[in-house]
Amino acid sequence: MLTIDFDRLHIQPGDRILDIGCGEGRHTIEACRKKGTLCVGADFIFDNLIETRKKLEFHQELKDLSCRAIDLSCMDVTSLPFKSNSFDIVICSEVLEHIRNDAKAVSELVRILKPDKILAVSVPRYWPEKICWRLSHEYFNSPMGHIRIYKKAGLIRMMESFGFHFVFSHYSHSLHAPFWWLKCLKGLERKDSISINLYHRLLVWDLMKKPSVTRFIDRLFNPILGKSLVLYFKKS
Repeated sequence: MLTIDFDRLHIQPGDRILDIGCGEGRHTIEACRKKGTLCVGADFIFDNLIETRKKLEFHQELKDLSCRAIDLSCMDVTSLPFKSNSFDIVICSEVLEHIRNDAKAVSELVRILKPDKILAVSVPRYWPEKICWRLSHEYFNSPMGHIRIYKKAGLIRMMESFGFHFVFSHYSHSLHAPFWWLKCLKGLERKDSISINLYHRLLVWDLMKKPSVTRFIDRLFNPILGKSLVLYFKKS
C-alpha cells in the first residue's frame, strides 16, 4: 500500500526517481510503472533489496512496468553515492525516524535533488506514534527501530532550514494505527493472538482487493487517525 500520493509528484517521461529506504519496494514498483522513468531503489538493508528484486521480476513478467531502467543499490542515506542535482524526484518514506543523524540525511537529500524538483517525505504521525511508545518499550527499542517522534511543524522547519520549500501535506493509513496499538498492547512478536491475526487478515484483504468500503473508511479517517504524516517539498 502506497504512502506517497504519486499524483502529487507530477512524474514526466525521462524523470530520474530515487526511492531511498525503499524497503520491499512498494514505491519503487509504482515509480517503475510510470512511462520512461529511470528508477533507483535504495536501502541500507540488503535483504530488503532482494525482496524488491523478486517483486520487480514478478511485475516484469506481468508486463506491468513502463520505466526505461531500474537499479537497486545498498546505501546509507547520510552518504549517498550520487552527484549533486542528480534526481528529478526523491521519495523518502518512513526513513528519517530511524536515522540518528537525520540532519545529515536531509542535507544529502537536498544535495542530490535538482532545483525546483520534488521531495516526498513520510514519517509516523506524532500522536499515533506516541501511543505506540507508551504501550510498548519493545516498539522503540527493537533493532533498527524508531529513535524519535516528529511533530509536523518541527519537521517542516528543519526541512526548510536546508533549502526546501513546503508544498503540501496529508495523512495516510488510518486503518493501520489501531493495528499497531493492538500489537504494542498484546506483544509485537505474538503469533497466537486472535485479534491481531484477524486484524492482519483485514489489512491484507484491503491491500490485495482494495474494496471500496475500506478505501472509503481509510480516506474518511485519515485526517484523524492516519498513522503516517506525508510532506511534499520543492528544492529552492
